[in-house]
This record gives sequence, structure tokens and C-alpha cells, in this order.
Amino acid sequence: MMNYYNEIKNKLIDNEIYSKVKDYSKERHRVITYFEIGKLLNEAGGTYGDNIINEYSKKLMIEVGKKYNRSTLFRMKQFYNMFSSEKVAPLVQQLSWSHCLILLPIKDVNKINYYIKQVSVRNLSKRQLQDAIKSNEYERLPKETRNKLIDNVYPKRYYKN
Repeated sequence: MMNYYNEIKNKLIDNEIYSKVKDYSKERHRVITYFEIGKLLNEAGGTYGDNIINEYSKKLMIEVGKKYNRSTLFRMKQFYNMFSSEKVAPLVQQLSWSHCLILLPIKDVNKINYYIKQVSVRNLSKRQLQDAIKSNEYERLPKETRNKLIDNVYPKRYYKN
């Protein structure tokens, strides 16, 4: 049986070591690591119950760092559940963790993909992304433009008949 706690702890320790290395791809590494941890937390919750995040966070805060509290682990799990879709997963690697956290409250996958694309194309900062979402940029697009965006992001093979 898999020891989820040790697996999560080892990934976090590896990430802490990696984050100290000056590398342009470290933010991408963080996003991938947190995605993997979210998957492990999701699986562990299925095996051990939802309280597992509380248990793991108490231990991780002592053994790895205070920033791995309950809400951080919960966001990682939420992040995995939100971005595990085949339609979104490839796009999320273009974002920083800060960008991902801003997108977590959004439920519409088309809207999420629109903002991911905008971050990439326009090189939006965290604050600029927040402003675009607050100003309802996606909702203000004409409906036919939104439909074209959906068709470009989701080729026909994604649609179920």
C-alpha cells in the first residue's frame, strides 16, 4: 500500500531544494509538483478520508515548512481537481502558481482557458489577470467570439456525441 504522506513529504522536500536553484523553469516545476501533490492528496482522501489534509498539514508544517498548512494543501488538491481535465491540463503549465490560485474560484472551463490563453499571449502579471477577471473581460466578448475561442481550444475530437 502506498504511503501517501511520505510521497507528499518527499515531493515537497525535493521542491524546496529545487526552488533554491536559480532556474527560469522553477515556477513551472512548482506548478507540476503541486499538481502531482494534489493528485496524491485526492487519492489519499479517497483511501483515508477527507481529514487526511489536516493530519498531513500538521506534520508537513513541522517537517518541511510552515507554508504547507491546511489551506495550502487544500488548494493543491483543488488545483488538481480543477486542472486534471484533458481539456485544461496541457495549458496550465504555462502559468505560475500565483496565476493558478487566481483561477481556482472560476468554474467555467471555457472562461479558465480564455484567461490562461490571455496570460500566455499578453504575458499578464498576476495583478493584470486579476484586473481582467474583475472587469469581466471574458463575459464582455461577443458570443460568436467566445464560440470561436472554444472551437480553437477544443477541437471536435473533445466533443462527445
